[in-house]
Amino acid sequence: MEKLLLVGFVVAGIILGTQANEYLDFNVTEIDRIEELEFGFSKYSSNLNPLMVGLTLIRGADSGAVCLDGTLPGYHLHRGHGSGANSWLIQLEGGGWCNNIRTCVYRKTTRRGSSNYMEKQLQFTGILSDKAQENPDFFNWNRVKLRYCDGASFSGDGQNQAAQLQFRGERIWRAAIDDLKANGMRYANQALLSGCSAGGLAAILRCDEFRNLFPGSTKVKCLSDAGLFLDTADVSGGRTIRNLYNGVVELQSVKNNLPRICTNHLDPTSCFFPQNLISQMKTPLFIVNAAYDTWQIQSSIAPTSADPSGFWHDCRLNHGKCTPAQLRFLQGFRDQMLRVVRGFSMSRQNGLFINSCFAHCQTERQDTWFADDSPVIRKKAVAIAVGDWYFDRAEVKLVDCPYPCDKSCHNLVFR
Repeated sequence: MEKLLLVGFVVAGIILGTQANEYLDFNVTEIDRIEELEFGFSKYSSNLNPLMVGLTLIRGADSGAVCLDGTLPGYHLHRGHGSGANSWLIQLEGGGWCNNIRTCVYRKTTRRGSSNYMEKQLQFTGILSDKAQENPDFFNWNRVKLRYCDGASFSGDGQNQAAQLQFRGERIWRAAIDDLKANGMRYANQALLSGCSAGGLAAILRCDEFRNLFPGSTKVKCLSDAGLFLDTADVSGGRTIRNLYNGVVELQSVKNNLPRICTNHLDPTSCFFPQNLISQMKTPLFIVNAAYDTWQIQSSIAPTSADPSGFWHDCRLNHGKCTPAQLRFLQGFRDQMLRVVRGFSMSRQNGLFINSCFAHCQTERQDTWFADDSPVIRKKAVAIAVGDWYFDRAEVKLVDCPYPCDKSCHNLVFR
């Protein structure tokens, strides 16, 4: 039976995209409620006693590695043990982007732009859990969550002095890596760079660079969860997400920090889209993505700015209210996603889990990562699929049948 996860109200623009003026009126408490549902907490979770991990601030301000407001960036580290003592998992936090001065200034008043507002302790669930029954392959690794406070997927390097904004995502990345290497990561014999949403995009952008941090004898792979943002038209024929990304790339001086394998033949904004990167990467990559990604439906495909008549309003919030014509449009989006990964999936080293769910981020939430009723494709949960791929137990190329055939989904419904 299909599972529905009810979300109180939609503020996807402020959580992840911050495009529309009206979203700026939501207060931080309301944003927190939605982010908890998106990024790690759910009524389906079996984790009644989650691990809480403290925040470590990175003392790298002398290198200019600071959040949007100039405060120190940070991460949460839980040490590995036993067979995982020299294995490292780095999880890059998601949380969208800011593409103009107004939205970046707003982020300074949230944990997405200032460590002053970051939680001092964070729940480690899903791929970050320390319990073998919840995270069978990575529970005893050194597990790190790098906090996201720059608004450009750890890729900007500039500033706006008039607005007192620091765009230092690339420096945060480097300072965090240096700090973690000094704390033992340089001895890693296994490493996995992962991320969700904007962090999933960052994991793709940084993957080959991450591989080069380690000797050839170290097993290094990357995982992108809900990071396959498509360069697609919205319902009005406009290019909402391309315009958003163009603003991010230009404002935050991202160009010089994008992979050269892309920028040597495409414009910088195109190189912020994973579809122009994934087939050229040298490092093994696993992609986890919902075929009907709720963030992309709400903020890229059918945002309010592209739907002034409100025709898509109900469908945008609840797939059960989509008309046959709207479902056909969304099936077209799924088809585009499958075309994008076709060449990528032909490489034996890469992995894939594309399920036909209305969801966003499935590795950090316990219920969608590994639980009794987790989403599955061919009876394989996300955690098992990723583990089989990482440890070379099996080749994993799992693509679901089209909606509505999958009854194991934990679909998000907004109101």
